[in-house]
Amino acid sequence: MKGHIRRRGRASWELKFDAGRDDAGRRNIRYVSIKGTKRQAQAKLAELLAAFGNGSFIEPSKLTVAAFVRARVDQWETAGDISARTAQRYRQLVEHQIAPHIGGVPLQKLRPLDVEDWHSTLRKSGRVRGSGGLATRTIRHAHRVLGKALRDAARNELVARNVASGQSAPKLADDEEVIIVHDVPALIRQLSGWRYRMVALVALFTGMRLGEVLALRWNRVDLDRKLIQVREAVEQTKAHGLRCKRPKTKAGRRNITLPTMLVSVLREHRKAVLEQALQLGIGRLADDALLFAGADGGPLSPNAVSAAWAHFADSIGQPAVTFHALRHTHASQLIDAPPGHRHHQQATRPRQARHDAAHLRAPVSQGRWQGCCCDQCDVGGLR
Repeated sequence: MKGHIRRRGRASWELKFDAGRDDAGRRNIRYVSIKGTKRQAQAKLAELLAAFGNGSFIEPSKLTVAAFVRARVDQWETAGDISARTAQRYRQLVEHQIAPHIGGVPLQKLRPLDVEDWHSTLRKSGRVRGSGGLATRTIRHAHRVLGKALRDAARNELVARNVASGQSAPKLADDEEVIIVHDVPALIRQLSGWRYRMVALVALFTGMRLGEVLALRWNRVDLDRKLIQVREAVEQTKAHGLRCKRPKTKAGRRNITLPTMLVSVLREHRKAVLEQALQLGIGRLADDALLFAGADGGPLSPNAVSAAWAHFADSIGQPAVTFHALRHTHASQLIDAPPGHRHHQQATRPRQARHDAAHLRAPVSQGRWQGCCCDQCDVGGLR
């Protein structure tokens, strides 16, 4: 296999080399341009000839990082590898964290140092609105999307290797705080009269995600057996609006045992819903009616409930407590319940009960498990 170098400018060179013959038996001549010294051009030519010789040569391409990652997100969604909601989040990360900083770099020219510089930029001035850097967790999410796309690129021989794997994402601090509700009884009192009180209580005492709570139907709630069946979740995206979807994994389809106090308030909620239906002339509720429905009988908007929660949390002086923190709070209760307690038993079940278990801890004081309001503890206030 032979090659030739020809000067094109003061510091640019054209590399010409014989890459064997194609399927039709014709000679396959390749041309590559490079900037630098003649010695660098000679080294590059030797590298290309060696790559052709061992079968590791990658065809040159001008495809940029942003264009490739956008295309991969589209492909993952089309193939069903990710949900529409996840695809929407990935696109936000691409447009806000990846494209503005390294999106214009040719995919094949991205190097580990570029990824390292990108991390530094995001830490210092990565915020989309205002000034300042991004949280480490957000940088890690963006890095994960980039790395996933580059793995596809390497597998499809568009790049020689995944450079994101050679430059690890910033590490989370060991003492990074996970926000939970520390005074659950006080929160229950504060929830009284709030529009979405029941939605919050179900999330707090079941550990369900907001979308799962909003997709609950009466035929999946057995108050006599104190059981909820999680089989759907409400998803809200720009592309599809509001829709209910089934969990993708077996772990997502699960049954949850309810504390007696929550059963009581759910009975009261059902009674109130039935009375309202009679007043409106709707009549009997359908078996598959939603527990928390909008005026049209359809699901509530997760975005609207999240926004309402943010206003509520701010009004009670806890702006850092997100709706998802209710799920974290439930997980901390499961892990730290005393032996023999129902919550402790539930925590020993499969991984759904171990959500964030490694870094969620609720305080124990004077032999009483603080923050629990179930029927086995002496802290009340749901009624």
